[in-house]
Amino acid sequence: MTSNHAPHRVSYFLIVTACLLLLLSFGYRSSFGLFVKPITDANGWGRETIALALAIQNLFWGIVAVFAGALADRFGNVRVIVAGAVFYALGMGLMSGIDSPWMLHASAGILVGAGIAGTSFGIVLPAMARAVGPERRQWALGLGTAAGSIGQFAVVPAAQGLIGNYGWVTALNLLAFSALGMALLALPLAPFSGSGPAEAAETNQSVPEALAEALGHASFRLLVAGFFVCGFHVAFITAHMPAFLTDAGFDPRIGAWSLAVIGLCNVAGAYLSGIWSGRRPKRHVLVGIYLGRALAIALFLIMPLGLPSVMIFSAVMGFLWLATVPPTSGLVAVMFGTRYMAMLYGIVFLGHQIGSFIGVWLGGWLYDRTGTYDAVWWLGVVLAVLAGIVHWPIKEKAVPRLAVDRR
Repeated sequence: MTSNHAPHRVSYFLIVTACLLLLLSFGYRSSFGLFVKPITDANGWGRETIALALAIQNLFWGIVAVFAGALADRFGNVRVIVAGAVFYALGMGLMSGIDSPWMLHASAGILVGAGIAGTSFGIVLPAMARAVGPERRQWALGLGTAAGSIGQFAVVPAAQGLIGNYGWVTALNLLAFSALGMALLALPLAPFSGSGPAEAAETNQSVPEALAEALGHASFRLLVAGFFVCGFHVAFITAHMPAFLTDAGFDPRIGAWSLAVIGLCNVAGAYLSGIWSGRRPKRHVLVGIYLGRALAIALFLIMPLGLPSVMIFSAVMGFLWLATVPPTSGLVAVMFGTRYMAMLYGIVFLGHQIGSFIGVWLGGWLYDRTGTYDAVWWLGVVLAVLAGIVHWPIKEKAVPRLAVDRR
């Protein structure tokens, strides 16, 4: 599939459908924390069982994202998205009938993880970046990331409403059916689904050569290490915040609205991050985000726990939530171009998902043994400070090979 990828021909319909696709994909994924207590209570399991399933989901999402990115670069993003939508729907559908841990791990873990990998930022954002061209790339990356946050705001309360009105089994089945709509939303991306003539001329690299170049690049390795921390924070809070608040005596709806507020505030945070990343050094934006997270989590733990502190923390953390994605993905494009952007971002994202696996699983493991999440919260503060330090030395410039090709 080829295309001129001319920015002046960009269809706003394409941008809207891509944003709706990300809205649904991220919205479904953000709602799984609502099912932690219902599923564990229904089956008499400890919290570690479902935490492990969600940890597997995050890890499998990261592993599959690398291969999904390579397939998208080779065969086009649309085919990967359609396959991801099918896996997503199948996984959620099977979750509704679980009666054993292995079935939970296979459905919520492996199938849903593969589904998210095929429908999330790493596959959709490169197509959006190709559609708008370099001069509006950070705007598109910020807009797409913000759309995912709107999904967290819109889908999580809707999922809680379905659970409250129809039970968690019916809620999962309804969400599974609606997930198939992502396949239709992918179709307008077809003209920008593969690399066009400009990108083909940009480099004659093979996939192994692109991988060797990236893995041998010090700034790329630092980016992977820093994104590990983002995954730790996001996955732990998404999976355990509703249960954490319920344990503290809050109504279950407060947990849902906490995640919704995070999603709503991240609409502004992600969009502004995209704008700022186009005007200021991206590494500086990332350093500020991670140090801001460290401060927000520390104050949340120190201050008395009440509804105001929960909502303020959710708002602040939401502003910093996916604000890491535009500068991180933008750095990949700056350093290596967009030819293999999906695959290389997939590798960076694998670091994110290893952090996600540890954050989700460790939260459940420590809770079952200590009855509290305190240790994981404070570990999140320490990791945030380290992430700020790690991003500082990153060099925001094209690799020598690409700089020569662009002369």
